[in-house]
Parts: sequence; structure tokens; C-alpha cells
Amino acid sequence: MNTVCQLDQCTGCMACIEVCPKDAIAIKDSLNAYNAEIDSTKCIGCNLCHKICQNNRDIEFVTPIQWHQGWAEDVAVREGGSSGGAASALMRAFVKNCGYVCSCLFQDGEFVFETTNELSELSKFTGSKYVKSSPQGAYKQVKELLQKGEKVLFIGLPCQVAALKLFVGEKLQENLYTADLICHGTPSPKLLGLFLKQYGYAMKDLKDIKFRIKGKFQVREGYKGITTTGVTDSYLISFLNGICYTENCYSCKYARLERVSDITLGDSWGTQLAEDEIRKGISLLLCQTEKGERLLCEAGLKLVKVDLDRAIARNAQLKAPMQRPVARADFFQKISSGKKYNKVIFKLYPKQSMKQWVKGILIKAHLYGGW
Repeated sequence: MNTVCQLDQCTGCMACIEVCPKDAIAIKDSLNAYNAEIDSTKCIGCNLCHKICQNNRDIEFVTPIQWHQGWAEDVAVREGGSSGGAASALMRAFVKNCGYVCSCLFQDGEFVFETTNELSELSKFTGSKYVKSSPQGAYKQVKELLQKGEKVLFIGLPCQVAALKLFVGEKLQENLYTADLICHGTPSPKLLGLFLKQYGYAMKDLKDIKFRIKGKFQVREGYKGITTTGVTDSYLISFLNGICYTENCYSCKYARLERVSDITLGDSWGTQLAEDEIRKGISLLLCQTEKGERLLCEAGLKLVKVDLDRAIARNAQLKAPMQRPVARADFFQKISSGKKYNKVIFKLYPKQSMKQWVKGILIKAHLYGGW
């Protein structure tokens, strides 16, 4: 297999596909790993794919100069976010200041990226996505806008931000603003498809997918749970235990305090603020650059002090990648052999699964309120 980077270490950032002049590269998704394969019959040996691949490059990291916890002052914006609505507030302020936003959304059964300068379209970007997404096509759109002198805010995973910056080059970065998300790891979308299939759903038939509403983790179509609403399902159990990520995530070089973006967004887990504020959602914000400071000043955010050591302790991927679970190989072997997702997770995580199963029964019997 002729690959762009080291075997099984592809992040799926898609930069190599974007830069290839001969359409000679395809991402092979083998459930447990991504690989960018080069078609030797099309390749002309220009080496652009190897040069742009972040795994083959030394990435510049920047230490945060500010760190805060906070939330959008606009109540509706805060309510609509997974945590404190910080990403939405940043996007809205940026568009109001005549900029473009590029970020991830669920569309036609896929998690893809789009670019817009319309306030009315920003809601499609909200919410956490606990699955791999594809920025294919987005880098070219962003570069074309920057070449026209437009301002662009890109919000994505750290590996996607690094890929974009390599793609557009240093000369065009003056009007490029970036926000990366604290990422624990991402599974192949094929796994989400296998989970949904158990319940008779196909991703292409769903209009919307949510993975989380504030501190409530469950795969939903809109606000309706795929399983009993109020139960953390087997997909989220596998995600929260880190057993389902692609191989590269366990050696991720972006899982550190130093970042690749202007601003880093996450959840202020372990905050010591009032319980009422926690229920409404609180974001964690790390600021690395002067651009990041400008974004924070313009976003309409309520910012309060945060204990950085405490924040790092509750966001482990600000220190190191997720450790590969011992049972990961067994998980993928069983899934690849055709076993049902629910049964595999029940066997690997019996206590967590049984707790949610009992919870589901009590909710159906109206003996427990759920969410």
C-alpha cells in the first residue's frame, strides 16, 4: 500500500486530496484507521501530497496567553450550544463584522464543511460532533476567499486547522482566524452507521444528528433519542471510553496545552461555578494570539477566571492523547465480524450498559424522569 503518511496514522484531514492535481489520492476507511492511498497509475510524482501532509511536517504550536471560562451573554445562543455557546457567539460576531465562517455540519448523511456569511445559516454548525468529519472542498473555498481579501473564521479540530494553515500558506493568513476544539478522538462515521442500523436508521435518511445536549450524551435525530430518550446509548458509551477512535488518535500530537489556532474551545468540566450556571452550560476558552484576543472582545461573551490546572485535569487531551483501551482490538474484531454494536459494548462495558438498560426500563415505566 502506497500511502501519503505512516500507515494507520492518517487523520483524515483531506489536505492531500485537495492539493493533488491528478485526483490520485483516496482515503481508505477500514473502521479502525484511515489511510490516504496513492493510485500509482494516476500519480505524476509531484510530491505535493507528502509536502502538505501534517504528519510529515513540523507543526508550529503556541502557548496560550489567556484562559477563561464563560458563556454567550445572549441567552438563546447559550441555550443552543453544547456547553456555553462560545462557538456560536464567535461565529455570529464574525459574520456581523463582514466575515465568513467555515465549519462542520451534518448534511445528506455526511459530516462535511461549508462556508457562509449569512447569520441565518450559522445554526447548522452548532453542537458537538463525536465522529470524523470531512473538510474536503473547504480548504479551496477558504483560500479563494482569502485571495479576494475576505476575512474567514475556520472552526474545526486541531488537525483540520493545521491542515488548512498549511494549505493556504503563510502569505494568506493575515485575514484567516482559527478556532480549534479540544478533541478527545474521533471514530469512523461507518461505526455510527452500524450503530444506527440496529434501529432501522440510515445516516442518509436523517435530517439532523445530535450527540449531546449540555451534559446529556445520547445520539438523537434532532431532539428525539435514537434509543429511549434519557439513556446514554452504546455509541456514546464506546466514545466516552475511547475504544472506538481511529488509530492515529492515540498518538495525536495536538493533544497538548500548546495549540495551533488563535482560540481553543472546549467544556469547562470541573468548574467551581454555581450549579445553576453549570446546567446552562460553561465553555472553556484558551487564547493564543492577538487575533484570538480580538475575537474574544467582539463575541459578546461573559468571561470569568478559570483555574488552568483544574481545567487541564478535567480535559486530559490538553496534556496527552487518550490511552488506547486494552479491549480496543477485541472491539474492532467483533464489530468487523458483523456482531451488533449494542451487544459488543454490553459485553465490554457491562456495568455501564446495564445501568443505562435499567434506566431505560424505568423511564418507559414512568418511574424515572430521564431528561
